[in-house]
Amino acid sequence: MILQKFKQKLANGNPVFGPFMKTGDPAFVEIAGYTGFDFVILDMEHGPVSYENLQQLIRGALVAGILPIVRTPDKRIISVSKSLDLGALGVQVPHMQSAEDALSVVSAARFHPIGERGVCRFVRAAAYSSAAAEQYFKNANQSLLIIQLEGKKAIENLDNILGVEGIDILFIGPYDLSQSLGYPGDTDHPEVIGMIRKIVEKARARGKMLGTFTDTLESARKWKDAGIQYLSYSVDVGIFTDACKNLVSNLSRL
Repeated sequence: MILQKFKQKLANGNPVFGPFMKTGDPAFVEIAGYTGFDFVILDMEHGPVSYENLQQLIRGALVAGILPIVRTPDKRIISVSKSLDLGALGVQVPHMQSAEDALSVVSAARFHPIGERGVCRFVRAAAYSSAAAEQYFKNANQSLLIIQLEGKKAIENLDNILGVEGIDILFIGPYDLSQSLGYPGDTDHPEVIGMIRKIVEKARARGKMLGTFTDTLESARKWKDAGIQYLSYSVDVGIFTDACKNLVSNLSRL
């Protein structure tokens, strides 16, 4: 139900918003759901999350009615399939650079006839074998598949990547893109902005859905208006830091 509601919102042309989560605490994941975010990205690439506590974060998301998406630590097949086995309703795979990378991820994330994901029903996603096999395999192939385009090589291969079927969302990583263009961290540099707009133009012409990371309301509004629907807004620890700074500043004026 959570996944269907999420996909319907996108299909209706609406944006969706959600933070990256690095703390590894299910309470933060639940809070994101209770306060109205559409999704959380459970970050295994840059956060301390292990597979053992990843399942607790996924449970926290489902309890709070928010879509759990796992940013895998890398693009290896096992990283994709294990995240889905633990019950993630989507995976976001970093460092995609070619159509071959994208095809490999599709194969790892989908069961036959779409892909060749390793089959095991004794996993959390299949209710530890209590789910009906046919329904499990059918539902599993509906999980969200997101790939991150990061770096010059991905941009050079963009046309071929856009031709790969089975990808739900192409996510533009602005920080890694800025580094690859020679402006590390300067996501507002005109060349970085221009490159993102070029990707948006090409992807929308092919009917592909896009996502990106934002950490200001201005950038979120800018990319929403440009047609990007999947908008990651900041990071749990950054949101908490900003809230604490504002609180301390206000308290100091008492």
